[in-house]
Amino acid sequence: MPLDGVVVKCVVNELSDAVIGGRIEKIYQPEQDEIIIYLRSKGQNLKLLLSANASYPRIHLTDQTKENPSNPPVFCMLLRKHLSGGKITGIEFHDFERIISIHIESISELGDITSKKLIIEIMGKHSNIILVNSDNIIIDCIKHVDSDISRVREVMPARPYTFPPEQDKTSPRLLDVMQFIELVKKYGSSSISKYLLKSIKGFSPLLCEEICFRAGIDENATVSSISDDMIQRLRLVLEEIISTIMNSQFTPCIIWNGEKREKPLDFHAIKMSRYNTTDYFESISVVLDSFYTARDNINRLNQRKADLVKVLNNGIARCNKKISIHQDKLREVADREKYKLYGELITANIYCIPKNSKKVTLLNYYSENNEYIDIPLDENLSPQDNAQRYFKKYTKAKSAFAYTQEQLKETFNELEYLESVLHSLETSDSLKDIEEIRQELVDEGYITSRKKKQNKKKSDTFQPHVYKSSDGNYIYVGKNNVQNDVLTLKFSSSNDIWLHTKNIPGSHVIIKKGKENISDRTLFEAALLAAYHSKARHSSHVEVDYTQVRNVKKPNGAKPGMVIYNNYKTIVVTPDENAVNNLKIDK
Repeated sequence: MPLDGVVVKCVVNELSDAVIGGRIEKIYQPEQDEIIIYLRSKGQNLKLLLSANASYPRIHLTDQTKENPSNPPVFCMLLRKHLSGGKITGIEFHDFERIISIHIESISELGDITSKKLIIEIMGKHSNIILVNSDNIIIDCIKHVDSDISRVREVMPARPYTFPPEQDKTSPRLLDVMQFIELVKKYGSSSISKYLLKSIKGFSPLLCEEICFRAGIDENATVSSISDDMIQRLRLVLEEIISTIMNSQFTPCIIWNGEKREKPLDFHAIKMSRYNTTDYFESISVVLDSFYTARDNINRLNQRKADLVKVLNNGIARCNKKISIHQDKLREVADREKYKLYGELITANIYCIPKNSKKVTLLNYYSENNEYIDIPLDENLSPQDNAQRYFKKYTKAKSAFAYTQEQLKETFNELEYLESVLHSLETSDSLKDIEEIRQELVDEGYITSRKKKQNKKKSDTFQPHVYKSSDGNYIYVGKNNVQNDVLTLKFSSSNDIWLHTKNIPGSHVIIKKGKENISDRTLFEAALLAAYHSKARHSSHVEVDYTQVRNVKKPNGAKPGMVIYNNYKTIVVTPDENAVNNLKIDK
């Protein structure tokens, strides 16, 4: 995420055009380290976001609306006191450092015009938002940094504001490309991209890699290994990039992780010819707002999922441990019939067995070969008591076998259920879907319920995935087990077709039957959807069972999503993401 000095220059250019001369109307602090300033500038209402978040520090115009705390934080109240109604007179950029100063004129309580600066430092975990007066004295900051935290630079109220220590790099504004290229071979052990990164101020790893790509040089190649021809190509590309930066010929862009554009990987203000999955925009604020909103949504989803994943993994581990214990117990009682045989043979030969015997050899008249078997005896017990002892062991083992079998079946069912919930959670892509899964786990007793709010509205009606087959049939896919139950048991009709992967956790799939019979092509496409929305998404030759809905039943007491079915047929398919996307209509 290269919010480097070049991107900062692009941001300053855009903000200078948009907000200079604007009036500050409202100031909010929705997060501990984030400020949003509402502006009226050039006939428009704008929102300026300043964030000192350690992971995502930034400044840009935004369209996002966030919930504000009922009691404004102290720093927010201080900004309102000093800046409300103020006019933005300038935005200053500090030589490709990631520091931006917003100059603001406002009227004091005494009616005097005062000048202040709101400075944002974009420096990772050291990021900060600082309010400074006309004498360059810090009024306050969103993060206090005293001498115990940093011996190099204090950022505290009533202290003079000083810039962070400069890095030993050359500004693009002052860079002599010819002289720079002549010095290249003196740094033989460093790679080309790292040499550019540590030599030129405001450059990020992404931009350095782009320069190497344009020059046709391996970014990991050492400086000493490149030829004179490569150096000349590097010089031409560097001159082109420097010219683009100094003339502010920016091309804001977002780089995505794939053609589906599900996850943003990076962004920049320079055109990235190295990547094919790049979208370009007119505004750097739109790029930053889109990028960080998408990243924030992904992080929120992952955070919401994390505790549920932990609960499910613990439950799955517990089930596997119970299965192992039950299987060991079944092995222990596997020869239970032997105890019954011993008891019967002893009883049949009770008058032939001497007292105080430790062992007796008797004819097994149940055997076709008339074999003799050795039966251990307790010498302190009579033959009759020994027979009773074996009958008791048989009865106990028989009861243990029946009980363990039932427990093993229940544990396998629970394991299947937990794996299906985990699959639903892993494929969920909205907070609403995750909350539905959380509520399902609450209802099933796996997690404790959160404190309910007063007058809390019930969640909206279920919204499954909706697809349309090539022949025009609507196909519905449940997103979680609760939706699977509603889809199969309430939403569908008895003549609809129900599909599910064989013995693999996945979603219920329903083909709505119209006036015409469902074609083989529609069945195949629905089977593709069932396989894709299952744990076998990345497998091949996946078996999918299908039958009419009338043949699907839910046993009494079964967990959500768990059903039994009969009179079914099986189709084998290989999941195809492109085919699935072509069928989807709820994009």
